[in-house]
Amino acid sequence: MDKDELAAAQAYVRLLEAARAALSDPDDAPAYLPLLTSPMREADQALRGAGLTGNEDRLFALVRALRPSLSGSGG
Repeated sequence: MDKDELAAAQAYVRLLEAARAALSDPDDAPAYLPLLTSPMREADQALRGAGLTGNEDRLFALVRALRPSLSGSGG
């Protein structure tokens, strides 16, 4: 994984964690959704910089390598 791919995978993980936190309480979610703007922008820029826009299979492989617990396998 090169540095641009690492940055993209890390940005995606940060976005995922921010979205989970913002949406954890449905009653409060509308107030927190605007806070996702920055992590979404960061992830978009990182994906473009790594050439991963539209290549979800590669992105998710990188994320699994970075954070195996996000693979959905219960690990």
